[in-house]
Formats: sequence, C-alpha cells, structure tokens
Amino acid sequence: MNTAVVPAGADGGDGLAIEVRGVSKHFTLHADRRDSLKERFVRGRSRDTHVFRALDDVSFAVKRGITFGLVGHNGSGKSTMLKILAGVYRPNEGEVMVSSKVDALLEVGAGFHGELTGRENIYLNGAILGRTKKQIDDSIDWIINFADIGDFIDEPVKVYSSGMTVRLGFAAAVAIEPEILVVDEIIAVGDEEFQRKCFDLMRQLRDRGTTIVLVTHSLSLATEMCDEVVWLDHGKVQMVGDADEVVSAYLTSVNEKEARQRALEQPEEEFPEDDQYKLNQGNGDCRMTGVELLDGDLDEVSFATYGKPLTVRVHVNAKKDLHDVELGLGFSTDGGVTIAGPNSKAAGTLYSLRPGDSFIDYKIDQVVFQPGRLWLTTCFVRDGQIFDLSDRRTELIVRADRTMDEPGLVTLAPGQWSKRPGLPAPGEGQQ
Repeated sequence: MNTAVVPAGADGGDGLAIEVRGVSKHFTLHADRRDSLKERFVRGRSRDTHVFRALDDVSFAVKRGITFGLVGHNGSGKSTMLKILAGVYRPNEGEVMVSSKVDALLEVGAGFHGELTGRENIYLNGAILGRTKKQIDDSIDWIINFADIGDFIDEPVKVYSSGMTVRLGFAAAVAIEPEILVVDEIIAVGDEEFQRKCFDLMRQLRDRGTTIVLVTHSLSLATEMCDEVVWLDHGKVQMVGDADEVVSAYLTSVNEKEARQRALEQPEEEFPEDDQYKLNQGNGDCRMTGVELLDGDLDEVSFATYGKPLTVRVHVNAKKDLHDVELGLGFSTDGGVTIAGPNSKAAGTLYSLRPGDSFIDYKIDQVVFQPGRLWLTTCFVRDGQIFDLSDRRTELIVRADRTMDEPGLVTLAPGQWSKRPGLPAPGEGQQ
C-alpha cells in the first residue's frame, strides 16, 4: 500500500498526524457484470467498462490533536478517503503518511462475525485492531457498559439491531484511547441518547489529544466539532481550512446550485392564466397576480437568504381606480402558524391603484427567518373591505450561507447579556 507510517513522535517536528499527498483512487466499473465463474466462462469478460475516479489528486494535512472534518455531497469521495486513511483501500496514485496507528469505525458491524456473540466479537475486533488480550480484558467491562446492550452481549451478533451493532462497534473502536480515530457518519444509526454519549466521548478524546477525522453530512456538527474541514466535490478538493469558512463556502455553493435549478424549473407565469384568480378571495376589484423575490441588487432570486436583504415584490391588477388601499403580508409555517404580519397601513402607507397592472415592494434589510419553508399570504383591503386575499399561495424558501447558531423560527435582534451572575439581595429568596 502507498501509505507510509511514521513512528509516533517522528513527524519531523511539523506537528502533523496525517498528511495526504496527491492521492487519486479510481474503480473500474462493468456495465454488464459477470458475477459467477460460469458466466465468465460462457460469456467471457465484460467489455463494456469505464473508470470512475472517486478521488482525484487530493492533498491535505491534519494537525495532531484536532478534529478534522470531510464534507461534500453524496458521492464526493469522503468515505473513500476515510477508507484509504484506515488502510482498507490503496490509492492508485499519491501517498498517505500517518504518525501512528489508525483506528477506524467505517461501517455498521465492520469486522463482526454474525455467528459469534457480542463478547466474542469484542475479542475478534480487538485482535483485528492490533490489541493484546490483556488490553481487551482490561477494557471489556467498559465496552459492554458503554454499548448498553444488556444480556444481548452473549447472543449472536446476527440477532442484533443495526443500532445495537453500531453501539458495540463504536465502543470497541474507542475503548483503548486511539491516537488517530477515523469515523464515518454511522453513529447516526444510534438513538438520541447514544448519539449524545458518542459526541461527549469524542469531545473527551479530543481534549485528551486524540486526532479525529470525521465524515458528516451535518454541517452544524462540522462547525461545532471540527477545527478544520476539507470540502470534496466529485473527488476533488474545493477548499481546506477553518471549519466555519469552509462550511460557509460549501453552503454558498449549494445555494447557488439550487438557485440555478429552481430558475430552470420556474414556470413562465406563477399562476396559469386560466386559474389566475380562481383561488383568490375578496370582491375582485383588484387581484394579486404574482410575487417576485429580489435580492439587494433587485435581481430576481429563487429563495431568500438569511441575514441578507430581500425585497418582496407583489404584482397587482386593478379593475378600477382604488384609493387608500392597504397591503398586508403574512409569513406562515407549513402548519399555518403566522410568525410575522407586516402591513402598509401600520407603517403609515396607503396606496392608490390605477386600472391595470402595477406592483408594490416590501423591503427587508436583513432576513431574520431561519432556514426552511414559509408560505406568503397577501391581502389588499380598505376599511375592512377585502379586495383580494391570496391565502398562503406563494412558497417562500429561506436558505443560509452559514450554519445557524441559534434554534427557532426567527432570530431576535442581539440582546444584552450580563457580564457575570448576579447575587440576590440579603434575605431575598431565603425561607
């Protein structure tokens, strides 16, 4: 294998746990497979083949003691890279240098034998990982306790659920504190309680100096857990660096791709002419005929971006002269909960509409809605008389170009936190 293992402490003083240099990995794929010996003898070898490049000239370095993440879409080469780091695959080109032995948790039940019990598999898995019998003996009680599978520990692994299998596999992998641990996103198979235990333990390992390389599709986890991140796309490195910066760049790319796709799929008219007014309510003196979303440069966009300017342009067709018209907007969740309802009258603005088409803009300096899907309601009204009500007819998608720090539907304006905890006045709060 083209992987050079440098003895621990012999990293030349550069402080690197892993160095990947120009690694490429390709697979030969057969369109017409001959799986059996008989098929190959009778039909010969498949001639319809092509080469798939899972990794293409990938280079990055992982410092000792940090948590390093790999992000990217499905099929970008993340898991292939982990398998090369773990020694499962050999690169076709390039080399990988590691400062010590790599422990890996890549697939549910990897290295387990279905006919053996959980206890027997702990010893088998430990031997595969290069551990001595004494090391396994000293850690087996901790493994069983952490995996929390009870009496099933002495049952064949083939009867385990996927969650039980991954719990046992994770516990066995980290029982002897590894110097380098590579983990694919299989711990997502576990339940909420076990996932919390895993992440707590990984934080403890990081604090003790373990180098962790983690594949994850959770970008919030990548920014929370990882110090640095590499972004892979179709086997190529797009960016390596600080986790927040790389994840933000990746999200921006995903948003741009979605915007292009939505633009291609967008119909020429938001509401077909025959059905244009069918679902609207009100007396029909005017009708909302469409809604556009515009960015800070007043260019049309497919979705709003959190923290960025947005103009909601409401198109209207009036049948006659109308004066003192109020336009109200409603932003609602899928469940019908209205989370904001600005209206022009409350802001001191009423409109005069001439017969024909026109539009009204509502400008937001910064979108405060959290990423997700909302529905927009528009209502043209005067003194309680409804001219047009379009109830949740317009979908409003909100995206972000970074991971969110706070939960919720909206983000509040920054508040003021006290500098230190306060103390109650003498006698206050005492019985």
